[in-house]
Amino acid sequence: MLKIRRSDDRGLADIDWLHSRHTFSFADYHDSEFMGFGSLRVINEDRIEPSRGFSTHAHRDMEIVTYVLEGALEHKDSIGSRGVIRPGDVQRMSAGTGIRHSEFNHSESDAVHLLQIWILPQQTGLAPEYEQKAFSDSDKRGVLRLVGSRDGRDGSVVIHQDIDMYAALLSEDGSASHDLDAGRAGWLQVARGEIELGEHRLQAGDGVAIEGPYSMLMTGVPGNGDAEVLFFDMQHDG
Repeated sequence: MLKIRRSDDRGLADIDWLHSRHTFSFADYHDSEFMGFGSLRVINEDRIEPSRGFSTHAHRDMEIVTYVLEGALEHKDSIGSRGVIRPGDVQRMSAGTGIRHSEFNHSESDAVHLLQIWILPQQTGLAPEYEQKAFSDSDKRGVLRLVGSRDGRDGSVVIHQDIDMYAALLSEDGSASHDLDAGRAGWLQVARGEIELGEHRLQAGDGVAIEGPYSMLMTGVPGNGDAEVLFFDMQHDG
């Protein structure tokens, strides 16, 4: 089973310093058919103007993963973590019992383009945590590289949920595959570029819900340059 969520059908928030598209219901945007998918609660594609961003605000009981596509995002939080997230980095913040943080475009001249993903944790009341790791383009080219998992295997960041998060770069003649087992569900998010998934052409911002068992083969599209995708393999809650 495949269900495609087209980029232009997503929610939109557009203010003077932030352009954000919401795959799932978020803030003032509500779509009863897209309240989330499995343990995935939020996939927001944000573009933030130079030197602007989100002032200090609070979260609790959520796994928050930030994936920067262009530019740099500066992070500070109430447990003393601070850093700059750049393309290739995967940052995971476990809000747990409560955390306050801010996120600002680190540049005074260039916009930052990122995906922020919220994942419901397997249990509430965890201690707040912060983790950030870098994955090179060569790590992800032509393969779904594990970048987040419950057990932190293969150098991935730890996500406190039964979910595997992968990232891949596909060249115009490249491909990557993944076998989704029975009892599992997957969400594919095209971060940039275009790919083909079977008979379906997918563009940047498109998402696809997949029910296992399913043998997934993604291929690049000639003449369109590199594509970048994220894929989430999780327990099927249906």
